[in-house]
Amino acid sequence: MPQTTTAPQWRVSLADNTIDDEEIQAVTAVLRSRWLSPGPQTRAFERDFAEALGCPAAVAVSSGTAALHLAVLALGIGPGDEVIVPSLSFVASAAMVALQGGTPVFADIRSETDPTIDPADVRRLITDRTKAIVAMHYGGYPADVAALAELAGEYGVALIEDAAHAPVVKAAGAMLGTLGDVGCFSFFATKNLTTGEGGMVVARDPALLDVIRAARSHCLSSSTWDRLHSGAADYDVAGIGLNYRPTEIASAIGRIQLEKLAHDRRRRAVLTAAYRERLAAVPGLVAPFAHYDGDSARHLMAVLVPEGVARNDVRSELRERGIQTSVHYRPTHHFTFYRERFDSGEHPLPVTEAVAARLLSLPLHALMSDDDVALVVDGLSESIVRSSERSIP
Repeated sequence: MPQTTTAPQWRVSLADNTIDDEEIQAVTAVLRSRWLSPGPQTRAFERDFAEALGCPAAVAVSSGTAALHLAVLALGIGPGDEVIVPSLSFVASAAMVALQGGTPVFADIRSETDPTIDPADVRRLITDRTKAIVAMHYGGYPADVAALAELAGEYGVALIEDAAHAPVVKAAGAMLGTLGDVGCFSFFATKNLTTGEGGMVVARDPALLDVIRAARSHCLSSSTWDRLHSGAADYDVAGIGLNYRPTEIASAIGRIQLEKLAHDRRRRAVLTAAYRERLAAVPGLVAPFAHYDGDSARHLMAVLVPEGVARNDVRSELRERGIQTSVHYRPTHHFTFYRERFDSGEHPLPVTEAVAARLLSLPLHALMSDDDVALVVDGLSESIVRSSERSIP
């Protein structure tokens, strides 16, 4: 008989969602309609999301990665083009550049307390081959979009906002995702607003968003829903596109989740404040954004374990206590493909290297209790002490 493994029964899970009977009823209504591909629910979700961001329109897609790919595609990025991306991010942004034949150029982060892309390092990396900059709003906290937008304007390059962690967050006088040329969102299972899989794209230029909307569905001149309800039997194909369409099921879930987002945000703010108060008493530990008091999705509760402490030992002890953790992220330039293909070693990333080795993501989601926070921090503090003791010769 093959060996099977059972996932731990977590006392405190890393992430959870707020899906309940409202979403179940919405999905049931879609199933009863017998129309599952993009239709009225998807258009309503696009409208609702655009209204929440204060922009004219949005395009729903099948994932955050699809959103990034469509952004790169619509901006015409291809062989010979460079796109500056943070290495401390999920691999998708670099992957979509490479998929189109472009070269991801990895930029450093600002500091251990602000692990967002460093505009000063971005400036050093810009060449005549640079086509775009990707700003990732790490953990739901805004990157310095104003500085990056100024750089993009100065050099005539595009700014893509990877707002996967930051739905409906206001900074610099506008919603994140609307400050650059293109904004990309993710509704993955662990996100604050989830549809299981899914994403959204917005763009400052309506013509660019039209390109994205067309490319989402094979550049067809009309959708199946439109043809069915208009009686038209024919369609044209004006270019090469992809199938990055969402489902009506995902869109129905997304509409309810969007309504719940404000409550989720308030609860995360309370939990984050409780975390920060307790973590301040842990010697040597650093909590990024600890003094940030602006709008944030508070998607992650990332910390840096003290120098000299073995992060894997800490994670193992927390796991034994039933506390789930993760690491956001292993730098993209460390992965085999990117290290061998794109990392020449000519531009070191010292801050990224130092921070990534100590990063640890603690549980954070709206279903957590205040006691859960205490349990996590107590376990973290005790495991750090034991790790420190083991490292003493």
